Amino acid sequence: MEMGFSVWVTVAMTLGGLWVLYRVVKGANEWMYVRKLGKIRHVIPPGDMGWPLLGTQLSFLKAFKSNNPDSFISNFVSRFGETGIYRAFMFGKPCVIVTTPEVCKRVLSDDSTFGPGFPESITKLMGKRAFHGISHDEHKRLRRLTSATFSGQQALSTYLKHIEQVVIESLHDWCSMSRPIEFLTEMRRIAFKVIMYVIAGEKSIDCSVMEALEKEYTTLNRGLKSMAIDLPGFAYHNALKARKNLQKMFKKVVDERRVEKSSTKKGEKMKDMLEMFMEMENDNGSKLSDEEIVDLINALLNAGHESSAHAIMWAVLLLQDNPEVLKKAKEEQQDIVMKRSPNQEGLTLKETRQMEYLSKVIDETLRIVNISFTLFREANTDVNINGLENIDMA
Repeated sequence: MEMGFSVWVTVAMTLGGLWVLYRVVKGANEWMYVRKLGKIRHVIPPGDMGWPLLGTQLSFLKAFKSNNPDSFISNFVSRFGETGIYRAFMFGKPCVIVTTPEVCKRVLSDDSTFGPGFPESITKLMGKRAFHGISHDEHKRLRRLTSATFSGQQALSTYLKHIEQVVIESLHDWCSMSRPIEFLTEMRRIAFKVIMYVIAGEKSIDCSVMEALEKEYTTLNRGLKSMAIDLPGFAYHNALKARKNLQKMFKKVVDERRVEKSSTKKGEKMKDMLEMFMEMENDNGSKLSDEEIVDLINALLNAGHESSAHAIMWAVLLLQDNPEVLKKAKEEQQDIVMKRSPNQEGLTLKETRQMEYLSKVIDETLRIVNISFTLFREANTDVNINGLENIDMA
């Protein structure tokens, strides 16, 4: 009898001790970053700081890689209400998550209060001189330069023929295959070839090197959405290795282009983005270093080919789920082709402007599904949003 009682006491004390230990460990981040704020802590956003070191990162990554990525935010909403702003601990530091359009607009448009705030783990992968690690003014300047090359009617007219050629060749290759294709993988390759042409021009990289580059970028991109654990076997470790390989490859490309540029007369051919980077000057009048150029190329290639591939994939999936929309989109394309003159070869810029319904399909796809899982900003000072304080808790 006494022995049985002592066993129950031992079990109860063990369970009680485990519960206390759980509460202490689970609340460590709250004590370390929130409690020290004193009375101010009552006006900071509600939320969950998660586990020590890990924070809420694991649940974020789990949700993002699942069929229901919105479940991460939904969990905060169900626990803390629809405030639109929550505290968390992600990417190794305390942070504030904003979710409503009104609050997001304020954060993204107030450049004087909020600047770029990408985590160090992402900056290591993309480079300190890429868009992720530079000042706001420099970011705007580089964006003006690159957007002129990538977007707009002038850019599309320049690259339209090449884009069509890449797509047609890829479709022929798929038809010759005796096995099913991985659609996202193939779309990555198409997008990668197009963007490489925009950056490196006509004298681009041969197919074998192109394929190796695309694989390295796939590895790099997986590391961007993983825990920053630099140990063999982890995605982040593999991504760091991929970045080193990409740096070596593009350093060789830049060196070869410098030699070619020195022997080419001005005006002989249209400038590609790589040449524009080589001629670009910093605010102090100095040219960009090879490291800076490689970082910019890495960022553009990774972001461009990954986002384009996912957008096309989701557009195809959504069209399959909405046959009436697919029917209208096909009818528009067939109507454009029927109006062509007999001697016309290939797609024209004028025809792309006539694709009004297809443009709406693409816009709706990007509204429903967006590859950008988050945008990072850092407050330069304490900010009051909806009566809540966004405080530097680090």
